[in-house]
Amino acid sequence: MKNKVILVSSNQLGRGDEILGENVLETFFTLLKQREELPKAIFCMNSGVLTMTEESLVSVHLQELATKGVEILACKTCADHYGVSEKLTVGKISGMGEFIDLAAKYEVVTIS
Repeated sequence: MKNKVILVSSNQLGRGDEILGENVLETFFTLLKQREELPKAIFCMNSGVLTMTEESLVSVHLQELATKGVEILACKTCADHYGVSEKLTVGKISGMGEFIDLAAKYEVVTIS
């Protein structure tokens, strides 16, 4: 995992029931943070930026990953669109330029 960047493009994992999708995404991050090897970064875009707010249980797991050295990034355009730029409880605002730089260096794993 250390040579990977996780792209979170939604506040849920999979299509279908919204609550189920949110729970599955939370389970993904619960298990991810327990691994020895962690990704270089997690880049959240579209509704994925919602996972970085206190309204999402995923934010707790992202905070733990951040304390372990994983860079947590939010797409500025997306955070502005959803009106959460000032509500992020973890990570920092970033842009597509930084994501492109990361994608050039690391394998991207998309979670959607």
